[in-house]
Amino acid sequence: MSAEITLFVNPTAGRGRGARVAQPAASALRAAGFCVRTVSGADAGDALTQLRTAVREGTGAVLAVGGDGMVSLALQALAGTLVPLGVIAVGTGNDFARAMGLPVRDPEQAGRLAGEALKEGRIREIDLGRVDRAGGTGPGTWYGTVLCSGFDSRVNDRGNRMRLPAGRFTYDLAMIAELAAFRPFPYRITLDDGPVIETEATLVAVGNGSSYGGGMRICADAVPDDGLFDITVVGDCTRATLLRVFPRVYRGTHLSHPKVTVHRARKVTLEAAGSTAYADGEPMGPLPVTAKCVPAALRLLMP
Repeated sequence: MSAEITLFVNPTAGRGRGARVAQPAASALRAAGFCVRTVSGADAGDALTQLRTAVREGTGAVLAVGGDGMVSLALQALAGTLVPLGVIAVGTGNDFARAMGLPVRDPEQAGRLAGEALKEGRIREIDLGRVDRAGGTGPGTWYGTVLCSGFDSRVNDRGNRMRLPAGRFTYDLAMIAELAAFRPFPYRITLDDGPVIETEATLVAVGNGSSYGGGMRICADAVPDDGLFDITVVGDCTRATLLRVFPRVYRGTHLSHPKVTVHRARKVTLEAAGSTAYADGEPMGPLPVTAKCVPAALRLLMP
C-alpha cells in the first residue's frame, strides 16, 4: 500500500476555502506518517482529470473534502478500482457520510480515522448506482446515495434557476413555488427487465443510500451493500396529502403511508415526460434514464 494519500478538494470553493477546511485532516494524516498531496483543479472537469491521474499513478487512498458533490465527483475516478475512498464531510448535506456512519463537519477526526482505517485495513466494499441515459455513450455516471425524479427534481430545477436567496432557503422557496403548479407525473417504470409499470406518481427515488437533501430519508431502509436498490414511489398525492407526508420523510416514517410503495431491484428504468433526474444532488438530465446497482463497486474507509 502506498503511503501517499490524495486530498481531493473542491475546486469551486471560494478564496481557497476548500484547502483551508482540509488542513486539519491533512495535519492528522501527516502526524500518522502519511505523505499527503492535494488535488483541486481549475474546475470540476480539470479536478477529475487530475484525480484520475493520481489513481493511475497508485495513490494509497483518496479523501474527498466537501459535501456530496465532491464525493460524487470522486466516485467517477474510483468506481471499480482498488483505491479506497475516505470522506472529509464538510458540506451542506453530507448524506453519503451520514449513511455510512462517517464523521460530519469534523475534519480532524475524519482525517485521523481515515488514517487508522488505512493502517488497520478497515475497508468496506459497497455498491454504487450507475446511471445510463437513453442514447448516451461511455460508462455512465456513478452515484452513491439517491437518484430522484418527479416533484423533487422539479424543485431542484427551479432552485438552480434562482439567484437569491442562497442555501436551504432557496430549496424551501422553490418547493413552495412548485407546489402552486403541482401535478403528478405519468410514469413508466421497469424493474429488472420485468413488465412496464404505468402509474401516476409524485416522485420516484432510486436509493443506494437512505437519504438525500441533507437528511430526507426518502429510501430509509436502503442498504448500500446488498446488491439492490430501494425504489420509493410516492403515488398521485394531492397537494394537501403531500404537505402532510413530506415532513415524515426526515424520520423515514413516510414509507408506511398508503400512497407510498417500495420496490427492490438491481436495475430500474424511469420514463416520464417533463421530468429530469438528479443523483447525489447532481443533474443527470431528462428522463428516460436507467440505473443499475453495481455490487462492491467502491472500497470505503470505515471508522
